[in-house]
Amino acid sequence: MKKLLIIGSTCVDVIIKLDHLPKTGEDLHPEWQHFAMGGCAYNAAQIPRALGLNPCLVTPVGTKGVFSGFVWQKLSQQGFRGPVRVDNAENGCCYCFVEKSGERTFVSVHGIEYSFDPSYMKSLESEVFDYTYICGLEVEEPTGASLVSWLERHKEATGTVIYAPGPRGVKVDADLTRRIFQLHPILHLNETEVLELGSHFNISSAALKLYRDTQNLVVVTMGERGVYWRSADGRSHDLPAVKTSVRDTIGAGDSHCGAFLSGLSLGMTEQQALSFASEISAAVVSIEGSTLPDDTIQEIARKYLADLPSDHASPSV
Repeated sequence: MKKLLIIGSTCVDVIIKLDHLPKTGEDLHPEWQHFAMGGCAYNAAQIPRALGLNPCLVTPVGTKGVFSGFVWQKLSQQGFRGPVRVDNAENGCCYCFVEKSGERTFVSVHGIEYSFDPSYMKSLESEVFDYTYICGLEVEEPTGASLVSWLERHKEATGTVIYAPGPRGVKVDADLTRRIFQLHPILHLNETEVLELGSHFNISSAALKLYRDTQNLVVVTMGERGVYWRSADGRSHDLPAVKTSVRDTIGAGDSHCGAFLSGLSLGMTEQQALSFASEISAAVVSIEGSTLPDDTIQEIARKYLADLPSDHASPSV
């Protein structure tokens, strides 16, 4: 098994289920609302955690406010290593409006969870990782330059970077994006993100441009149209979608990325890892919220691990 470092946010998702998004001045009564753990890094880390890969989740958690307490309690219960307590700071939340169709709209209140400081990494100075996950939401923040600089200084210890630019990736400072691309990251995007970041009108051309910029794998998730990817050798591939019924799409992309990263870490081929990720993502959208039960993740993983050498298998599976 390979070692995983996941850097980024853990927040509280305030999930609000309603028929449709309100128009200005409209009065709606939601079907229900509840708190759930969220954040791109947290969602991605759930899959390798469930598979016994023991990912290191470096996520800052404040000491003030109801959201900080909720996050710290849940991370502690789940046994994550890496969370960092930041005094006199508060975690934010993400209001997730889920419409009847299952589509979701996010309104994020950012807190300490989107920040980065080199001091967060102090306990990891002697560790060497095979893969390191980062998200564009953190890079866009004022401390994003510090995160990129840290990665540049620790290239030997962070292995292959997995960069998920996210819906605001195109807003990231162009120089920071260039510096990330010089680290030759694997890119994980959806179809809207690849068209915007790749500055092209079709997915193939946009992915090709990004492949030329990074010289590494580019993965594009396309919902019901499956996955398109350009492998590290430059060839393009397609994978059909896994059929499912959609309850909501919260965390689907993050979980897909986390599952893909887990698959690679366990010795799967690109196609096996993406097939596994697609099944995980399909399971996530079939439930409300972004977190699958551990036994569901393990059950999906077993059939992909069955043909791998025994020394690749996770002890939890």
